[in-house]
Amino acid sequence: MTAAPGHPLRAAGFMFASTLSFGVMAIAIRLASASLHTFEIAFFRNFFGLLAVLPLLIGTGRAALRTTQLPKYFVRCAIGIGSMLAGFWAIGHLPLAQAISLSYSTPVFVTIAAAVFLHEHVRARRWAAVALGFLGVLVIVRPGSADFSTGTLIALLAAVLSGIVAIQIKQLSRVDAANTIVLYTYLFWVPMSLLPALFVWEWPVGIAWLWVIAAGLFGTGGQVLWTHALKLGEVSALTPISFMQLPLVAAAGWLLFDEAVDAWTWVGAAIILASNAYIAHREAVLSRRAGTAAPSAGAKPGE
Repeated sequence: MTAAPGHPLRAAGFMFASTLSFGVMAIAIRLASASLHTFEIAFFRNFFGLLAVLPLLIGTGRAALRTTQLPKYFVRCAIGIGSMLAGFWAIGHLPLAQAISLSYSTPVFVTIAAAVFLHEHVRARRWAAVALGFLGVLVIVRPGSADFSTGTLIALLAAVLSGIVAIQIKQLSRVDAANTIVLYTYLFWVPMSLLPALFVWEWPVGIAWLWVIAAGLFGTGGQVLWTHALKLGEVSALTPISFMQLPLVAAAGWLLFDEAVDAWTWVGAAIILASNAYIAHREAVLSRRAGTAAPSAGAKPGE
């Protein structure tokens, strides 16, 4: 994605604000998990997210509702709900830093999905970055060790599904406008997430309302800010800024939940982030050569 001339600082500001918003969303989800089931948190995140995004779409009128791809939206949103539930469960039950570190493996799976579903030609250097990303995942998960947790596989499932969603968004965007994609995503997500929530329903009590509202507002706000950032700057330059979410949630985990981050998580996260940075760089280079917008470095949390 080519940066708009004269806007690198604005792009960086939008990306940093987006990173903070997603970090606050993760913290709010973790706090809400103390009293609410993951299914309910996902529903409220989508419900309040829909309320937050509606004013942005009012100006487009009925144009935002025009689409010929409703079946594709259903499939995209069903997979997205699966990714959201897995990701929210991981945030609520794993150490925050570990859950967020594994979520950063999404671009690895985006690259694989692009090769499988879009038949994109992936050269050796990007495959090397994918292999590096897998190495980082293995360092964090450490299968076979005494510290291995099956919960980390749920976090990894969220990243895999998120990678598939990113490819689906790219396919939908070839026909529909961004506002249409956002609107239909939320219109499908709300009832889809309500159905499982009904089986475990308990009304939020007291401050839990603040956490679920914050998850919806900051999640949607982060997505809007992220989109604006990528419109103004190059993904390869902006991706490293998004990595600031990790120290933010690690600090929150330590201060709020007395979580210590082990050395393996930091090492694995550093490897994954290096892989991400190179994949984003290659996407930007290929985008400039093709004269088209590069696919995002994976769907963002809650997308």
